[in-house]
Amino acid sequence: MVAYTALYHSGELLHRIGESYRRLAACDLCPHDCGVNRIKGERGICGAGLKPKIASATVHHGEEPPISGTKGSGTIFLSGCSLKCVFCQNFPISQFGNGEVITTRELAARMLKLQRQGVHNINFVTPTHYLPQILAALWLAIPHGLNLPIVWNSSGYEKVDVLQFLDGIVSIYLPDMKYSDDVSAAEISSAPGYCRINRAAVTEMLRQVGQLQVNDYGIAIQGLIIRHLVLPEGRAGTSETLHWIADNLGQETHVSLMSQYFPAHNALSLQGMSRKITSQEYDRAVSDLEDAGLEIGWVQEQDDV
Repeated sequence: MVAYTALYHSGELLHRIGESYRRLAACDLCPHDCGVNRIKGERGICGAGLKPKIASATVHHGEEPPISGTKGSGTIFLSGCSLKCVFCQNFPISQFGNGEVITTRELAARMLKLQRQGVHNINFVTPTHYLPQILAALWLAIPHGLNLPIVWNSSGYEKVDVLQFLDGIVSIYLPDMKYSDDVSAAEISSAPGYCRINRAAVTEMLRQVGQLQVNDYGIAIQGLIIRHLVLPEGRAGTSETLHWIADNLGQETHVSLMSQYFPAHNALSLQGMSRKITSQEYDRAVSDLEDAGLEIGWVQEQDDV
């Protein structure tokens, strides 16, 4: 039985829904602390209103192997984002807000439909700005039999006190660690203070769920996977980030070292971001991974770079 079922029956889930919705009156769910009243229709940097807005709810086979498994991940892409990454490959969803406004009851129905399709988990992508609505949808779905692990697939630009609403609800955290310096984070993703905020967030995630655990079939049931996207000209600060993970989260941490950067959206306008990474840059990142002693996780085939 997933832990959130016990939180539902104890009334704790309903309490967290109420507390999180109250924060929408002067929204401070993400580190930008916009302070807008989303209950009255005001919108901050993420562009989110009161009702959830989704771009899709589909069976997805392109995540890390323990997430996608053999049956796929039940992936729900939320519209909008608290970051403004110049290279975002999903910019029509994250930056332009493309998607469908639905009710929390409809969101619950999408979750249950994905479960009926046989997926391994329910995977919320870019979810932070809709945390209260996701909790409310979960509360509606549990009595109808929802019992899959919840994946929180985020940018890692998260507040610790907000993540605490998810303690015992999220089974698998799948955050990014994008940068090792705040200058790059602000210039490329409009994320002031990213390093301190991100590192505190992933530390809290690890506290909640621990290192990755899989079942007998290699499917994730609980734990943390960190994603790091290698950027051109070392703009992500890969070596420093990987060594920080090893020193502070442990060498048993699962890391997905990604090579698929390409200059999407507005990346061509930013110096140093107008090309794909080279095989030499990715080789260097793999060497950094090995030097940090991070031997568990995933690297990509050289032909993919």
